[in-house]
Amino acid sequence: MKMEKKKLSSSMEDYLEAILLLTKKNGIVRVSDIAQLLSVRKSSVHVALKALSKKKLVLHKRYGDVNLTKEGKVFARDVQRRHDMFVKFLNEILDIDPKTAKEDACKMEHVISPQTFNKLRKFIEFLENCPDQDRPYCLQNFDYYYKTGERRKCEIGKI
Repeated sequence: MKMEKKKLSSSMEDYLEAILLLTKKNGIVRVSDIAQLLSVRKSSVHVALKALSKKKLVLHKRYGDVNLTKEGKVFARDVQRRHDMFVKFLNEILDIDPKTAKEDACKMEHVISPQTFNKLRKFIEFLENCPDQDRPYCLQNFDYYYKTGERRKCEIGKI
């Protein structure tokens, strides 16, 4: 049985991701934990949880713990996977500082299409499995181009 894909706002995705992170960290998730992590008011968390409960993505009773449903876990893990991939791409491949990479990843994770995500994920895998020891030659050339504005001459066998 194929799960129907629900459309969520980036804010709702952030709530699911926060619940997943807090569950991994603490085991138990409370409204106040979510509010603190996302720097929002408890009342905002209650509104979000009510909406996510209607979509059957979270389980929450007033004054109780917050739990992801099976479908909620799938959504949250998907958001987390996109986030992690963008952090890795920005920080390790483009050499963006970690703080900026994390901030930008939080924005980018919500707008990427599945097709682009899969292609970018495969590109990262390709670079990670490159036979060059340290940084793949093509990325070394990009680093040089970024710093100098000049292209190096391509060497046969190093592509």
